[in-house]
Amino acid sequence: MGASDDPRRVHFQSPEFLVDRLDAFAELFDTDRTDLLVEAMREYIEDTAESETFQELVATKYYDDLLEFKTVKRLVGAETGQRLRLLKADLEDEPLDLDAPDDVDVYDGDATAVEPAADE
Repeated sequence: MGASDDPRRVHFQSPEFLVDRLDAFAELFDTDRTDLLVEAMREYIEDTAESETFQELVATKYYDDLLEFKTVKRLVGAETGQRLRLLKADLEDEPLDLDAPDDVDVYDGDATAVEPAADE
């Protein structure tokens, strides 16, 4: 167990009916409330982090400089975070200074048109 896996005490308030229901689940599964809460949080975070909508939200906020890279990695994981970092770098690059295309007939007047068959 690494330092980031060390337990941390968290205190929050919840509607009484949810706590009562959670306790009934804990009793049924012969476990405790904390184990069920930790598992529920883990599943919620994993499911949310994998959702396309969530990743788009993170990307948008990151590209708009509303999230730091460190936070992005914690939200979507290192691999996806790195991909977003590379895309952001590409977006921030100066556009290529290319000349406008010439009006050159690349087919030298010999272009062939293809007509689809009637049965297609």
